[in-house]
Parts: sequence; structure tokens; C-alpha cells
Amino acid sequence: MQKFQILVVDDEWNMRNLLRIYLTKNSYEVTEARNGHEALTLVANLEFDVIILDVMMPEMDGWEVCSKIRETKQTPILMLTARTETKDKVHGINVGADDYLVKPFEPEEMIARVFALLRRSQMFDAGVMSNKTIKHPDLTIDPVGREVFMLNKSIDFTPKEFDLLYLLADQSKRAFTREALLTQVWGQDYFGDIRTVDTHVKNIRDKARKVGLSYNPIQTVWGVGYKFQGTDERK
Repeated sequence: MQKFQILVVDDEWNMRNLLRIYLTKNSYEVTEARNGHEALTLVANLEFDVIILDVMMPEMDGWEVCSKIRETKQTPILMLTARTETKDKVHGINVGADDYLVKPFEPEEMIARVFALLRRSQMFDAGVMSNKTIKHPDLTIDPVGREVFMLNKSIDFTPKEFDLLYLLADQSKRAFTREALLTQVWGQDYFGDIRTVDTHVKNIRDKARKVGLSYNPIQTVWGVGYKFQGTDERK
């Protein structure tokens, strides 16, 4: 049976060793990187199922590494940090992180989060997400290429921003609660704050506004949550 491949990126040997011990105990194959440059080289040449990425590293911090990975890869990223401020978590989300774990942490929680990321990734790979292209006069969402075009311009979305927009657009007649969106996009095992949904919605709206889209693609349904807004024309 093929083992899942986990990349651990941390400048501290003790932390890398601790993560390796617990991950290998749970039958994961672990590769280590001591800094961001090593991590980017490994990501460019190998395929990983999950990346565990420390935020506070010299020369190139985890946020910059995460952002560079997202230029070419959709691999789930779990960020580790000693910082507990909400603004730091929001920044991690904005650069493309999938989950965020604060040090010190219980090994069982880390393993549970890795498992949750793997499960969500496999669910989408297995076709839980529809594979039909969604087309509107000013907006096209391609799930196969994972591309979004607004006013015929390609717009960069993080993996979770894409999944959230596609889910809402694919079921455009439905109003979703935040809890439902969190479950369907992040998974039932997600440990994060429900405000994560609001942060991603804000990011999608900001990108639509910056490109000049004349309407807001995600509508707030007061007392419920969110709903897609746009003419339903599917390819």
C-alpha cells in the first residue's frame, strides 16, 4: 500500500524530528526541509500529499513559501506558528494556507488535521466536486483547470477560494449557512473558526471588484449565510 507523502518544513531540528516521529507512527512517509529554499526545490521536483509549514523561519518565512507554492501547486498546506493573533491566521488564509495550528500543540490534533486535509483533498479528487464548467456573461469557472475568468481575465484564487466560489456557483439556487460551507469546503473535521468562511468570501469579493466586475458574485443572505449571484448559464 502506497504511503501518503508529507513534507515537513521547519528550521528547528527538534520540531522536524517530533513531527517525523508522530507522522511515521501513523504510516506517513516524511520528507524534511530546513528552510523555504529547500522546500521550494523539493516541491518543484516531487509530489506531496500534504505540506506542514512553519511560519517563523529565517530568510524566507512560511507565508512567503506558501505564496510561492500556490503559484504552481494546490497541495494542502498546514501552517504551524507560535503566534495566536487573528490577523496572522487571516494572513495565512490569504496566501493560500488550508489550515493553521498554533504551537505548542497536541500530536493527536496535528495528526487529525493532516488526516482531515487528506480526506478533503481525496474527496475533491474523487469527483465530489462537479466537473462542469460554469459560464456567465462576465464569469467563467473551470473546475478541471481550476481557473476563474472574470471579464475574460484570469484571476488567481487560493484553493479554498476556488472551492468556495465553485460550490456556491454550482448550486446557485441554494443559500448556504456558514456552517454548511465550512463542512462542505473545509470538511467535518476542520478545527478552525467559522469566520474563515467570511474571510474567504471577502477575498473573492475584493478580487471581483478589483478586476471591474459590475456585480458581487457572492450575495449575503441575511439570517442565513451566502448565495451565488449571477445569471445561470452552464456549459
